[in-house]
Amino acid sequence: MDLSKGGGEPRVFKGYMATVTLHEDRVDFKRSLVARLGGNRSSTVLLGDVLKIPRREPTRQVNGHIHLLTAQDDGSLWAASMSPEKTVAGNPAIMFTWQQRQGHADFFAAVEQAWQRRDPSR
Repeated sequence: MDLSKGGGEPRVFKGYMATVTLHEDRVDFKRSLVARLGGNRSSTVLLGDVLKIPRREPTRQVNGHIHLLTAQDDGSLWAASMSPEKTVAGNPAIMFTWQQRQGHADFFAAVEQAWQRRDPSR
């Protein structure tokens, strides 16, 4: 779906323990109960506040992630099974398993397009 014409419908992407909804101006992160118990939070990020979109491709051994880095981001993603020093993603971020790699690629392409549309100089 092309959001460039304005008034586009939100797009929903399912990741590992979270779902993101991409709107024209923002991304809503909805965490599963297990993720919230682990310390993560549901949140909304305005695309205008995003400074950078680091990502890591999922492999068979390691989950991938897409992180919407903002000035307010503390850079830590809490997971019940990991210490903060071992995490590579941050809040707000969404993780993807190997089986979700197509969702990873689709979300990255869509969010990058929407983000660059907000500021074409990027």
